[in-house]
Amino acid sequence: MPNRAHPVRGYLYIASAAFLWGIAATLGRAAFTGKLLPPGQTLHPIDPLILSQSRTTFSFLVLLLGLLVLRGWRRLRLPATDFGRMFLLGILGVAVSNYFYYLAIQRTNVATAIILQYTAPVWVLVYTVARGRQKPTLYQVLAVALALAGIALVIGIFGASGFRLDTIGVIAATLAAFSFAFYNVGGHSVLARYDRWTVLLYVIFSAALFWIIVNPPWKIAAAQYSGGQWLFLFVFSLISVLAPFSLYFAGLQHLQPTRAIIVSCLEPVFSIVIAAVALGEVMRPLQMTGIVLVLVAIMVVQMPDRKLREAVTIIEPME
Repeated sequence: MPNRAHPVRGYLYIASAAFLWGIAATLGRAAFTGKLLPPGQTLHPIDPLILSQSRTTFSFLVLLLGLLVLRGWRRLRLPATDFGRMFLLGILGVAVSNYFYYLAIQRTNVATAIILQYTAPVWVLVYTVARGRQKPTLYQVLAVALALAGIALVIGIFGASGFRLDTIGVIAATLAAFSFAFYNVGGHSVLARYDRWTVLLYVIFSAALFWIIVNPPWKIAAAQYSGGQWLFLFVFSLISVLAPFSLYFAGLQHLQPTRAIIVSCLEPVFSIVIAAVALGEVMRPLQMTGIVLVLVAIMVVQMPDRKLREAVTIIEPME
């Protein structure tokens, strides 16, 4: 059971992780647009595939080295029967989600990409209800309606005369949400048997292996990225994966998973604010209203049912 002796510390850990994920979203947008945050410097645009591939590959190598030193190989071994599930989670839940998330950031903006991806708990609720695993409460039904209304406002369907978002970007963000929902549904049984670091290691290994097959080393070499770009990609992997997950897992030592997930909803807020300050991505009033509606819906959906005593999802974010 989580140690509740220091809940404030737990909230600070989770909020810090959300803040780093927010920075990562802005850095991703900067990489796609050829901008770096330090004044006077530029970076040639990086493809979303390379960003997704490098962050998983670098993260896997650093995490593997760290866990081998701290735990040894024997504590990281898994039964062969679980490899298939880990690979499905890594490919369909992590690689696909990350790629479409960053493609959405490239084609639209940080706010649209992250708020659409963060609707994943809503789709998890719809799935569990459709499968008969849960009976929806009135609050949850209202939350789904709020989320759909918020999405409509965010992407400019209602009331935004002349406002148009890139169609491919919106579709990519929606696919990222569905992929993240798959990771949420499929990850429960695995996390019930193994600690989060082991699961994280194997899912990002699966994602890294998948990307090597899709985009082999000779294609990467042909892109001729500079040393500065590779340094950026390495630092990006630390900021977007290892550092925030370390903080998130530390927070779980002091908070119940449901509370940790709700606090992690600060990530879209941080992402939108940081992107607005650093990149000038200002949202329209109707879009901001839609973002608020979606965030409220997500928090309501993830509140634990009083009868079941559990939330729809306890899986941490995978941006």
